[in-house]
Order: sequence, then structure tokens, then C-alpha cells
Amino acid sequence: MKDYEQEAGRVHELAERYKQSPGNTLLDVACGTGLHDQYLTKWYDVEGVDLSPAQLAIARKRLPKKVKLSKADMTDFDMGKRYDVVTCLFSSIGHLTTLRQMRRGVAEMAKHLKPGGVLLIEPWITPDQWMPGHVSADLVDRPDLKLARISTTKRKGRITKLEMHHVIGRPGQAIQHFVEHHDAALYTVEEYMDALRRAGLTAWHNKQGLMGRGLFIGRAPK
Repeated sequence: MKDYEQEAGRVHELAERYKQSPGNTLLDVACGTGLHDQYLTKWYDVEGVDLSPAQLAIARKRLPKKVKLSKADMTDFDMGKRYDVVTCLFSSIGHLTTLRQMRRGVAEMAKHLKPGGVLLIEPWITPDQWMPGHVSADLVDRPDLKLARISTTKRKGRITKLEMHHVIGRPGQAIQHFVEHHDAALYTVEEYMDALRRAGLTAWHNKQGLMGRGLFIGRAPK
């Protein structure tokens, strides 16, 4: 579904294009299991924050020991320092399900930028991209693993409610089935741009982004 190495390269390309600070420190907000960060360490001294202890535990196994990882809420965190690049990728911003929360999250990220540093936010889909009744499927077919993930989404106001069914089969084991539920908010391009500007940043919108969902870029004043 995702080429994390390619996406990390794109993040680096855009960061270098827009940032005006000379350093190479990067904070990944909502870093998850570190799938982008494992490649971003090629160019940056990386740190990550995430609210999930389980995801951070996986990231600690995946990433070099020099990568500092912290448990924190993206609407309320203080790393005690500022960075040349701050990222929030794979639509994690959508988990902030009110406009007030989203603006607060953007403001928290922005305050961690050095003068001339850049913030890159990958959004969830916008309201005009919403497809009622859409169903998606991802399949893995290997000798040691058969996996199917079928996802459907409902909408309640500006909140999308994702229901993801996973069926897993391994040789000699009983078939497993579990369901994940995720809520993500639909914000407009204008709302994201406004949040960046409210945080004191110069704002740009890259329509393609990393995987077609776009990317919002903000730069701190020097």
C-alpha cells in the first residue's frame, strides 16, 4: 500500500526546498511504529512522539537507539527544544476530531520549529473527496501468511468512521479475525491553511503530497 522509503525521500526533498534553517533535526509527531523514521534517519537527527505505548515499543525495536522516542499527545507536548523540521504524516492529524483540537495541534507543532524551520502535515481526505459507500481491500498472499483487510467508512457530520476487518491465516494455526475502528475528521484545504497561518507560519498546499492526499507546508519566520 505504501512505499515508506520513497515517501521519506519526498519529505526530505520538500523540507529542503522550503526550510531556511541550516540544521538537520527532525521531530515526527504521531510517529507510530517508525516506518517513515527508519528512512528519515539517513538525513536527519530524528526524534518521535506518539500517544500509543504499543506503537512506540515497536518503533524502539525498529529504529536506532540514538532516536529519542517519547509518549505525548499531539495537542499538548513540550520537547524542551526546537527543530528544523517537524512532520505529522499518514493523516494522523485527522484523529484530532474538532477544529479547535486541530488548530491546537498545529500550534503545538509550530512552536517547536526553529526560525526558518518547516512543518509538513499530511491530511486526511477533504470533504469533497469523500466517497459514500466506498469499500477497499488489501491482500497479502505469501506461503507463510494470508491476510485480507476490508475497510468501509461511514460519515457522521464531518467525522468519518472507519471499520477495518482483518482476517489472518498462518500454516498450522487457527484463522484469526479482528476489527479496528478509527474516527478521522474531514477538514477543508482552507481550514488547514488557516490553522497554519494562525500558528504564525507562512503556508503552502502541495496538492499531490506523498500518496495523493496532499501535504500542507508551513515555515516559521526567521
